[in-house]
Amino acid sequence: DMANISKKVSWSGRGDDRGERTPLLNGAEDGKYNRHVLCFPQITQDIVRSRPKEIPHNEKLLSLKYESLDYDNSENQLFLEEERRMSHMGFRCLETRRWVICGLIGFLTGLIACLIDIAVEKLAGYKYSAVKQNIEKFTEFGGLSISLILWAVLNSAFVMVGAIAVAFFEPFAAGSGIPQIKCYLNGVKIPRVVRLKTLAIKVFGVICSVAGGLAVGKEGPMIHSGAVVAAGVSQGRSTSLKKDFKIFEYFRRDTEKRDFVSAGAAAGVSAAFGAPVGGVLFSLEEGASFWNQMLTWRIFFASMISTFTLNFFLSIYHGKPGELSSPGLINFGRFDSDSVQYNLYEIPLFIIMGALGGVLGALFNVINYWLTIFRIRYIHRPCLQVMEAMLVAAVTATVSFAMIYFSNDCQPLGQDNTEEYSLQLFCADGEYNSMATAFFNTPERSVRSLFHNPPGSYNPLTLGVFTLAYFVLAVWTYGLTVSAGVFIPSLLIGAAWGRLFGILLSTITSSQSIWADPGKYALIGAAAQLGGIVRMTLSLTVILVEATGSVTYGFPIMLVLMTAKIVGDYFIEGLYDVHIKLQSVPFLHWEAPPTSHWLTAREVMSSPVTCFNRVEKVGRIVDVLSNTSTNHNGFPVVAHTTENDEPGKICGLILRSQLIVLLKHKVFVERASSRLSHRKLQLKDFRDAYPRFPPIQSIHVSQDERECMMDLTEFMNPTPYTVPQETSLPRVFKLFRALGLRHLVVVDNENRVVGLVTRKDLARYHLGKDGLEELHLAQT
Repeated sequence: DMANISKKVSWSGRGDDRGERTPLLNGAEDGKYNRHVLCFPQITQDIVRSRPKEIPHNEKLLSLKYESLDYDNSENQLFLEEERRMSHMGFRCLETRRWVICGLIGFLTGLIACLIDIAVEKLAGYKYSAVKQNIEKFTEFGGLSISLILWAVLNSAFVMVGAIAVAFFEPFAAGSGIPQIKCYLNGVKIPRVVRLKTLAIKVFGVICSVAGGLAVGKEGPMIHSGAVVAAGVSQGRSTSLKKDFKIFEYFRRDTEKRDFVSAGAAAGVSAAFGAPVGGVLFSLEEGASFWNQMLTWRIFFASMISTFTLNFFLSIYHGKPGELSSPGLINFGRFDSDSVQYNLYEIPLFIIMGALGGVLGALFNVINYWLTIFRIRYIHRPCLQVMEAMLVAAVTATVSFAMIYFSNDCQPLGQDNTEEYSLQLFCADGEYNSMATAFFNTPERSVRSLFHNPPGSYNPLTLGVFTLAYFVLAVWTYGLTVSAGVFIPSLLIGAAWGRLFGILLSTITSSQSIWADPGKYALIGAAAQLGGIVRMTLSLTVILVEATGSVTYGFPIMLVLMTAKIVGDYFIEGLYDVHIKLQSVPFLHWEAPPTSHWLTAREVMSSPVTCFNRVEKVGRIVDVLSNTSTNHNGFPVVAHTTENDEPGKICGLILRSQLIVLLKHKVFVERASSRLSHRKLQLKDFRDAYPRFPPIQSIHVSQDERECMMDLTEFMNPTPYTVPQETSLPRVFKLFRALGLRHLVVVDNENRVVGLVTRKDLARYHLGKDGLEELHLAQT
């Protein structure tokens, strides 16, 4: 049965974080499940010892190493006392602090975007001018192969530095980071995802990979960076640097942190595209599982501040202080009012383009899916990952060079020559090679020239070949061990085939005036391709409208994105969902699977449940927490557990993290009665230990102390959410998902605890090809 327990490389490549474990199904599968758990460590050791060529990968698994975040506050006596002590003014102060934090998040995210932008411009500028001089030198005398080698070496060098940083120092900084943030906002605790180290490596890695000419963008990583900034600022301290600023202590819990992280993600989008409203909608559509009106305003505030900060510092850098008109990191350029007309009969054409985008996007996702599985199986060592990234960089340079070399598409240099690095190559004087504008440039610039260059700037063959080549490069690049986003490559592929579509239309109809502007079709194509890959609708419409400044195109873009989503979803999910699934994360979608009404809480829950008495012996608590085979995180507190394993009546729920803090401070009944008692424990003690609670192994409990008793009454949550055991799965799911719970207690008609529902128990069920499927749980 080894195939079932597959070792799986996680987002980090290191499975060093233990998760909460739950038996598969009550009773029947229990023995089998425990056997799995017992034999698993040994397999892992064998795997580590023999360093296999292949790691088996099975997607019908759900990993147990991920824990849940606790969105639901524990309303214990300490919490209620603190809330009662707080005056109306105190609550107003808290609200003000929330606004201040959001402003700070926006400011810092904008600064980081500014840093990335300037660094990439500088590095890419040095690289392109060096290669350009080299090419111009050798065009006349022959020997262009030296230019190619120079370009490939420069690319590989940049990418090597970036990949080494990611692969060896922080594997979590790989990719765009959007799937991880999506999981975090869904309530899954992805280890190390919002650490300072991750942020540093992410920013460094993105600069290297974009400057290294890979087919990547810097937007996905901006969203991740914003989220990390938010998680750090809102806590008022850095656990990595061991520095506590003693501010914002009230916000040290999952509920608050998660709201701020959604603001950070929005600020990231806003800085990347200059689209504050788009940022808010992105957070709403892709990320946040919880929303209220005040949150909307605060997030919008953070987004506005981040765009403003970015523009302010960039304007100073470019020597035009005070000119704040420029958009975000990506300047798509504005569409002027003449070219922004479209006719009613073009709408069917736009819809056809949307469908095409959906098909191409699905193709992209399918290829990338198989590629990722291949990577998980074979390319799992850091050195191999760095080599693969360098290979892709060299291939990208070679392909680009070959394209430019064999293209004879020459265009005259206009008066308003906007091309930064126009290459003459074999063209006559006063002309430039138009393939070079597509390849010899950062991808953002290439998108801009595809949108805005006048009709006739590209010939159809150039665009067709470019689309094909760039599609292959982009698919291969996404999922490398470098920090990189997929937004810009998708827009670029789409803009190229969209422009091609426009040119072909005008040749078919031969009446130039109607289809005058291929740039319009480039925009629609870009939307279709990106929508087909990531399947966002609402936020993407607004982002593209804000980034191009053409509200007129709102309707066509929306139609195209809807079509792309519907067509693409027929084949495979969006790229981010594919990657979430590949990591076996227990992700909860908005609704339970539609055919799951016949399942009840009794069949879904984990049982038997480990419960504690109101006043429990310290020895038993330590033993239960130390037991590695269960490793639970929440324990119902019952009136009294009887000897014959009758379930007790529920009177509360206590978390592992709370028990650890209690053990650490030695809050025992005996010490309270015998004058030894030091000050009473307060919520502050729990907040100071958050989010990295010490493991139970690090807490020393003497033999005498094991005999003491611990009173859990004032620390447990006395009013946990419960459901009767006959409740249907969709109803359980709705309660769990809407309130962001971590544990849901299942009780019988006399309020006795019969089971516990956690995230894994709900995420196990999903709709497969043949109706409802159940995933297996694996200790990976």
